[in-house]
Amino acid sequence: MIKNDLTKTELKTSDFDYDLPTELIAQYPTEQRDAARLMVLDKESGEISHRIFHDITEYLNPGDVLVINDSKVIPARIYGKKIREDLTEGADCEFLLLRQRSLDLWETIVRPGKRLKTGARVRFGDGLLEAVIEDVTEEGNRIVRFEYDRTNGKNLYSILDEIGKMPLPPYITQELQRNSDYQTVYAREEGSAAAPTAGLHFTEELLEKISAMGIEIAPVMLHVGLGTFRPVKADCITDHVMHSEFFTVTEESAEKINRARKNGGRIIAVGTTSCRTLESASDESGIVHAMCEDTGIFIYPGYRFKAVDALVTNFHLPQSTLIMLVSAFSNREIVMNAYETAVRERYRFFSFGDAMLIQ
Repeated sequence: MIKNDLTKTELKTSDFDYDLPTELIAQYPTEQRDAARLMVLDKESGEISHRIFHDITEYLNPGDVLVINDSKVIPARIYGKKIREDLTEGADCEFLLLRQRSLDLWETIVRPGKRLKTGARVRFGDGLLEAVIEDVTEEGNRIVRFEYDRTNGKNLYSILDEIGKMPLPPYITQELQRNSDYQTVYAREEGSAAAPTAGLHFTEELLEKISAMGIEIAPVMLHVGLGTFRPVKADCITDHVMHSEFFTVTEESAEKINRARKNGGRIIAVGTTSCRTLESASDESGIVHAMCEDTGIFIYPGYRFKAVDALVTNFHLPQSTLIMLVSAFSNREIVMNAYETAVRERYRFFSFGDAMLIQ
């Protein structure tokens, strides 16, 4: 194995930088989800193979467990108008729902923030939804209480489905044709502000094929926040404060994972979110426990993985916490070389881009 050339205390954010031509940032998904390219990386030797994503079955063995994040992206970007004191509609505004505090109480980003003080009221969707600003966080986000007609089975999520737009990452500049394009086929638990994008490559048919091979599929849930796109501004990565996200591991999934490990199977995390969930829910011996908690785990080179044996992931932004996690799973030199290879071979990057299997 190539030794990492940096110790934890020496790691700089700039050590995880690479040059990416703009045209390699994928603006739309592949027409067939599992027809994306797949780079297979040996985490010990750095050896690279170039495949198609549906070939992933060749790298899975009976007795393995594929761990997926079944969080569902909500159409969390909504556009409304501030309500004046005389109850007429005033200035345009935009809300981006970040995190649910209670049933209809959410932390949001609002624009323009200066016009929306505590007590301000905003109307959306021709009156389908209204919001009252209840508080302002230290970061400047708003704590917002939503109000709507609850008859006929209505809830906030059903209204968002009518009036909301998907909160696409800032590097995707093309209009999304279908909301389902930014949703995994197994998405179930509503609450994410961004998709767990490694899972976008799976089709229902591919998952059925994997199950038929004797490979268990274990869902976990981590609601992805927009903090996943937050740049690391600290020069030294150990000075970075990681964002917190809510996750759940059920008894059933924990049992599947632990049984596979006991019987010699591998635990294969689909995406950095599944990986962070497993590492947050496991003890030092690698046993995964059922739990519902927040996690602010920050994984970077020097971290000792307890629960994950292989990782399916996309190609991530330079200097991001995600590329640091991936580097920890192998080492910085091997991963940065793989990224340089991906650029040279014209792989597609980021949310709608191609995939990597590290094992």
